[in-house]
Amino acid sequence: MPHDTPLITTIVAGLGLAFVFGFLAQRLRLPTIAGYLVAGVVIGPFTPGYVADQRLAGELAELGVILLMFGVGLHFSLKDLLAVRAIAVPGAIGQIAAATLLGMGLAWLLGWSVGAGFVFGLALSVASTVVLLRALQERRIVETERGRIAVGWLIVEDIAMVLTLVLLPPLAGMLGGTVPAESTGGLAASFGFTSIWATLGLTAVKIAAFVTLMLVFGRKLIPWLLHAVAHSGSRELFRLSVLALALGVAYGSSALFGVSFALGAFFAGMVMAESPLSTQAARETLPLRDAFAVLFFVSVGMLFDPAALLQAPIGVIATFLVIVLGKSVVAYLIVIGFRYPRATALTIAVSLAQIGEFSFILIVLGRQLGIVPEGAQDLVVAGALVSILVNPLLFLALDRWQHRGEAKAEAAEAAEKADSEAAATTPDDEAAAAPTALAGHAVLVGHGRVGRRVAEALKAGGQAFLVIEAEADAAAPLAAAGIETHVGTAGEPGMLERINLAGARWVISAIPDAFEAGALIERARSANPNVRIVARAAGPEAVDYLKGLGADVILVGEEEIAAGMIRATIGGAAPTPPRAAAAGSSASATASGGMADPGGLEH
Repeated sequence: MPHDTPLITTIVAGLGLAFVFGFLAQRLRLPTIAGYLVAGVVIGPFTPGYVADQRLAGELAELGVILLMFGVGLHFSLKDLLAVRAIAVPGAIGQIAAATLLGMGLAWLLGWSVGAGFVFGLALSVASTVVLLRALQERRIVETERGRIAVGWLIVEDIAMVLTLVLLPPLAGMLGGTVPAESTGGLAASFGFTSIWATLGLTAVKIAAFVTLMLVFGRKLIPWLLHAVAHSGSRELFRLSVLALALGVAYGSSALFGVSFALGAFFAGMVMAESPLSTQAARETLPLRDAFAVLFFVSVGMLFDPAALLQAPIGVIATFLVIVLGKSVVAYLIVIGFRYPRATALTIAVSLAQIGEFSFILIVLGRQLGIVPEGAQDLVVAGALVSILVNPLLFLALDRWQHRGEAKAEAAEAAEKADSEAAATTPDDEAAAAPTALAGHAVLVGHGRVGRRVAEALKAGGQAFLVIEAEADAAAPLAAAGIETHVGTAGEPGMLERINLAGARWVISAIPDAFEAGALIERARSANPNVRIVARAAGPEAVDYLKGLGADVILVGEEEIAAGMIRATIGGAAPTPPRAAAAGSSASATASGGMADPGGLEH
């Protein structure tokens, strides 16, 4: 491999190996994150062979954090953030304090100083942004009540870590380390009073100034700018404007106000959510978010020295238990103490049962200041890697617990304590996660412009059906109208367990995404060889793909529209497009499937 292009080689090696090991992990029924971490270990400095540029990998990973937090901000509002402050603020502070004490206890057993234990405990107290949000987004619960609590909790942790990183250098002397020259401020500073309070006050003022600037001016300027770019008619410029705003605000918040990249990106997304174009903005950044999130896990793997497992196995196990067991129990008890349902408490507890990017930054700074011993960094990295690897398994266990019906009991418990206003909010995912009782039904994937017309036809014909909808906002009106709706991705295993494919009569894919539709079609055909599958394709190239997976009828939008135009102008029968003929036609769907014309499926 050439080493004169470190950025290119790092990206190629990171993404390439992440794909290989991620694919192997999936085939072995392991979380794909495990493959990404292994890819990082392979190209890290502690294994033989090619070594990627660790500094560049870290910066690329930071881009993933920025884009991920920006995407979350796009689905959040100031009202959502303020709605969970009563639990998020005391909960995060209490959990940080308890986890820090647990870390200090472990450090004491290892023979470290109090200062070293304090920094070590803080590093174990903060969860990874990428891991937490990835898990919430995969389950489509970011916009539920517990998802909002988790994100609010994360924001409070982020602010706490920003303050910690600012205050740690002037406090280094008191914690047994060395105070940097730029942190000294005379005799008073040597005792840790005036300089520390001045630094804390200045940091608080900077954060307040940034938040005020974004909420007062950003809420007007950013949506206006996005709207102006959209009117240019250039999709390329629109995509560029979204990325420039996300990255620019994140960088500016750090350079000018001392706020973390992640927090700056979150506020950029939150103020952009004021624009009606926010959904399109989220869609445009999704591919980059996924790619750079993968590089984050690769960068974590690069930090891991496998020898640490052999050199200090007891320390690694104890660190892992503090992260996964200690933090989780504390978070669970805090949420239960605020009288939230057990399902919410378990989700928060599992979400926080890992550590990540801020932990690395904090422990490296503590090592540079001479506060923590060298072994502390190895324990934090090892604990992070193992906890990130285990976290998806904890979520899978939580999903299974919910699917066994205990989630219904928790929903009843929540209904007893909730007031009428809380009961009127968007249906939580516990209800959506309940398996369907339908049989001989139609499974309709997507309720957009196409799916809406199909649903109307099914309803008018008295056909039992359910809808799979990816967006919680779009699902809420359907549930309110009495239509059984399941929120999530069509091909995800949890979804497939809930919609009774084996008993379905039809599967109708009204979404243009052939990859997502293909996963459902393949499993539907396997679960029920007699089910009639009608699919929509974005273009002719997707027809063969969906046909090979088992679709009976595939409709290509452009071809069906052209056929309709021919009938409306020339008259008579329009020539059958060759691709549509190979897969079936809209007429054959009615004739052989026995279902009434679903009202404009071709559009």
